[in-house]
Amino acid sequence: MPAAATLLRPIGDCGYCKKDDSSGSYYMITKILSAQVYQDLIDRGWRRSGNLLYKPDVCRSCCPHYTIRLPADSLVARNDQRKALNSWNKFVLGEEYIKETAKRFPKTKEEKARQRNGFDLLQTVHEAENDKLKPVEPAHRFEVTLEPDDCTEEKFQLYKNYQIHVHHDEPGEVTKKGFERFLCKSPIIRETVKKNSKEQRLGSYHQCYRLDGRLIAIGVLDLLPHAVSGVYFIYHQDFEKWSFGKLSAMREAALALEGGYEFYYMGFYIHNCIKMRYKGDYKPQYVLDPETNEWNPLEGELRELMDKQKYVSLSREHIDKEEDKRSYLLETSVEVFKSKETLFKLGMPGMMSPEEVEAQVDLSRMRIHLSKGITVDTEDLVAWESGDITDPRSIKGIVGEFAALVGPRVAAAATMDFSQD
Repeated sequence: MPAAATLLRPIGDCGYCKKDDSSGSYYMITKILSAQVYQDLIDRGWRRSGNLLYKPDVCRSCCPHYTIRLPADSLVARNDQRKALNSWNKFVLGEEYIKETAKRFPKTKEEKARQRNGFDLLQTVHEAENDKLKPVEPAHRFEVTLEPDDCTEEKFQLYKNYQIHVHHDEPGEVTKKGFERFLCKSPIIRETVKKNSKEQRLGSYHQCYRLDGRLIAIGVLDLLPHAVSGVYFIYHQDFEKWSFGKLSAMREAALALEGGYEFYYMGFYIHNCIKMRYKGDYKPQYVLDPETNEWNPLEGELRELMDKQKYVSLSREHIDKEEDKRSYLLETSVEVFKSKETLFKLGMPGMMSPEEVEAQVDLSRMRIHLSKGITVDTEDLVAWESGDITDPRSIKGIVGEFAALVGPRVAAAATMDFSQD
């Protein structure tokens, strides 16, 4: 259940093209969140950073953020992605281990046939892990563990090295409190559930890579009912040459496959930012349509349209443009922020209409936290009946906009926090 305060506002300078006040988001701060609720949110274009959840205003942004996902069992690895895994495995194992195991434990005909017939993601990902080795001493001891997203000094020092040497942050800007807020103590509840008769972990975790006992990399992950969602990845500068970005993506896709999560979510895809296009190299990717929340393959018509124009919704492209013209395509985030109009009139891609909200959400039974120990249904508020869903200054208007952007299932589960606790 998200406990939320909400607002549409300019974020400020774009982190990709550096334009001023060129993007906007509707956001909420959550105290606690179930994995299922967050799954529902990311499938409507939301994303989290620490305990901040935000839905970008895709159509007005200078650099539109599109949610993408990859079906783990359909991954087709490129040669450079395979090479990154194989090179790392050879480094970890060493020439002596490879020669000795080939001599003492020759491959069976079946193993040779599998090797000839294609790339085995799971076998290659785990090949150099210490608990998968033959009884021969490798060059290095490599271990990967899935651990709670707790903040430790060991993890912070790795994060600090990464931010300074890869992102070029000033040393004074990198604090343990900032690391903890950004990448630790997620609001998503950790739990273990049964799925297809197997145990499945949900919640936020750190996938820790250790070489000879030294922590060298961390993948920050949200494990959701049908997603391994990559939040962030950090590695030590000493290992920069090993293409850890590719190694981590392949390993996280493998976790989605073997853990029964089905899909690997790599966050937002930003087509007009060259540095962010690499996510499209992991195929097949599917892009969430900003307006209908349908998934479309990142190829053919969709990719061609993204090459030509900034904002793309395939569902919109397939509508007669003379029949459906919306003013939001002509406004900027700053203009929307300054406007006193309701978001229902201004429009955001993926937002339900007032009619859809009233038909699908029982607004009068939504929960609001007012102060310590006091939580009520909206219908219990004195000003509730006098409000209007299209009035952004009324409680009903605020609650209605929230429901329209999170969808019926999340609206039914949420408690909105209006307190000063």
